[in-house]
Amino acid sequence: MPYMPVCMFVQTIRPKEGWQVYSSAQDADSRCICTVVAPEQNLCSRDAKSRQLRQLLEKIQNMSQSIEVLNLRTQRDFQYVMKMESQMKGLRSKFRQIESNRRTLLTINFQELKGKMNELQPLIPVLEQYKTDATLISQFKEEIRNLSLVLTAIQEEIGAYDYEELQQRVLGLEGRLRNCMNKLTCGKLMKITGPITVKTSGTRFGAWMTDPQASPKNNKVWYMDSYTNNKIVREYKSVSDFVAGVESRTYNLPFHWAGTNHVVYNGSLYYNKYQSNIIVRYSFEIGRVMTQRALESAGFHNVYPYTWGGFSDIDLMADELGLWAIYATNQNAGNIVISQLDPLTIQVLNSWNTEYSKRNAGESFMICGTLYITNSHLTGAKVYYSYSTKTSTYEYMDIPIHNKYFHMSMLDYNARDRELYGWNNGHQVLFNVTLFHIIKNDDES
Repeated sequence: MPYMPVCMFVQTIRPKEGWQVYSSAQDADSRCICTVVAPEQNLCSRDAKSRQLRQLLEKIQNMSQSIEVLNLRTQRDFQYVMKMESQMKGLRSKFRQIESNRRTLLTINFQELKGKMNELQPLIPVLEQYKTDATLISQFKEEIRNLSLVLTAIQEEIGAYDYEELQQRVLGLEGRLRNCMNKLTCGKLMKITGPITVKTSGTRFGAWMTDPQASPKNNKVWYMDSYTNNKIVREYKSVSDFVAGVESRTYNLPFHWAGTNHVVYNGSLYYNKYQSNIIVRYSFEIGRVMTQRALESAGFHNVYPYTWGGFSDIDLMADELGLWAIYATNQNAGNIVISQLDPLTIQVLNSWNTEYSKRNAGESFMICGTLYITNSHLTGAKVYYSYSTKTSTYEYMDIPIHNKYFHMSMLDYNARDRELYGWNNGHQVLFNVTLFHIIKNDDES
């Protein structure tokens, strides 16, 4: 799939249908560096033009093989025709002999003529098949000519490269894009696209996640069904194993969890202990609880949940800057409090009080130290409010999010994948995010 790098401000981009602004970058003086416009993820693997080109090429190859078979058959038939022509000439000579001496040669020549006619008899169906084959060859040639015109038009549209060369160019562009993305620092949320439905399983409520701190080769998935009365965490070695239902391991936690707002960070699961404001850190490698600590003044057990309830009072999440807890307190009048946590000790490093009611929030997620809040867990939801911990300021927004299955009970950002993981009414889904970035200079630490 080719990418289209252009240089202009993101507000002016008008990509074609099926394409989106993947990321934009500007320097420290707010001058545009570049914008990457790329196909949406759910279209990358099935580009219409590439698929059509492959199908046409395969069809032409099949037709070429058929024509070759027909050509061999007609060459064989041609030998029969040549033989028949020679025999016809012999028959004409025999007829002249019979005409000149009917009496003496009549009996002998008649028998000989009868034998020749018997030899020619099998050639009659051969001639009929030859006519049919010739017609088919003509039709094939016409169809190939039409297909060649279509292929030429497609080649002119996507560039004068054969398919293998296009693949190599795509790999090169993807490598350059990855290198470019490695230079991008944190960005502001501009757009949410999707979702892509990964799997349909479990109850209406649950959580699934990967570890944003894991190495690129580690693609384990963790799955936690329901919002209460459960302690079983299922592990899968990859997303493909998750889709296929091939478990690699299960963990029986020592405490039930509350809500669906858990997070896996650097090999540990962080979750809210049922009927408490205690956060538990459970190590998957060691298989036991490493730390547990109460989140001071945090409401719990449906005191300050999201709009859908489900004991979703305390939302644990991670982004590019670390581990976070989102909750509400009486001291902040039930409005959302953002706290950054130490991943090892679960101690609060810093806190910010917002003015957005926790009970009026559908879901929330952190990207680059900014909290983004949706206004509902139902259809028609949008990212309505954001709070920057860097500037301690808030902003009202209007970024739609497609609630495909009508009820969202989990929405969490993964900084490694740069995607939103969602539990959408028993469907595990992924959303793609478009961020507006600032380029990091090479001399910056």
